Amino acid sequence: MDLSSFVLWLVIGGAAGWIAGTLMKGGGFGLFGNIVVGIIGAVLGGWLFAILGVTVGGGILGSLIVATVGAVLLLFVAGLFS
Repeated sequence: MDLSSFVLWLVIGGAAGWIAGTLMKGGGFGLFGNIVVGIIGAVLGGWLFAILGVTVGGGILGSLIVATVGAVLLLFVAGLFS
């Protein structure tokens, strides 16, 4: 993974985490928290979409959608245990 891919990965993770935090809680979790929630959400969303056979398309927008859906699901499940 080159530097530009890594930075893009962090940006998508941060954006997905912020969007999920805004949808589920009413605010974000700070830069580091947004990135962590977004990256974990991207893994969860990718796994879930693959199991369900859903494709969103490639590119940045598709990655952002998958990561956001996964992050929202992650926050929902975490909220059940809180």
